[in-house]
Amino acid sequence: MNKILEGALFISDSHDNEKRDGFYRFLVKIERNKIKCPQLFLMGDMFDLLIGEIVYTKKRYQKTINLINKLSKKIDIIYFEGNHDFNLKKIFPQVRVIPIKEQPSSWHFKDRTILLSHGDIFEDDAYLHYTKFIRNRYILTLLNLLDLILGHTISKSILTKQKNKFLCKKDRFFYENIKQKIQKYDIGISKIDFVCEGHHHQNREFAFESFKYKNFSSFACDKSYYKISFTDKIVFKEAYERG
Repeated sequence: MNKILEGALFISDSHDNEKRDGFYRFLVKIERNKIKCPQLFLMGDMFDLLIGEIVYTKKRYQKTINLINKLSKKIDIIYFEGNHDFNLKKIFPQVRVIPIKEQPSSWHFKDRTILLSHGDIFEDDAYLHYTKFIRNRYILTLLNLLDLILGHTISKSILTKQKNKFLCKKDRFFYENIKQKIQKYDIGISKIDFVCEGHHHQNREFAFESFKYKNFSSFACDKSYYKISFTDKIVFKEAYERG
């Protein structure tokens, strides 16, 4: 049974790069016990591009990778793969890595049930085929070979484009979109209290008839993360990484 510990932290969509390097500082504060963390959920897209088969992406983020692996020896870290970071198990051997095919994943907190995912699930058929194609190990191995031959031009080009991408746009129709998407979850089969996702960068929470939906903020946008607690209900208390 997957259990969430009291006081667990959730952080999503930091999209780490040269401009957005707060994720590493956040991890350093956990290492130094300045941020208390019995359990850490990385909800995907923590890096602008990190793929298990692509050598340059691992080299680019080696310092942060090393720190996550160091922390994983002391605390329970769960990493939900996103659309910018996947095929990660060999990179993070002691982290519980949840690939897209295992999302949403059911977790228990107190006597409540929470479904967790990065959020890029239940999309249209075109996106579904794309996710399978881009995660294919054989295709990625060939792409890595080409990237090596070209002096990492492909990886560097993608990372440069992502670095300059605006991530914090608000979706005026987010509630309507989620209301439609949520019907694809198997909520009617078992009692679900919360559905939580990253990916969308909206920092919104909605109450539906029998459960709540939480979209985590993008750490890249406001350096926020969440601490879970419980009195008579589940609460995700937002906090901010400063300096």
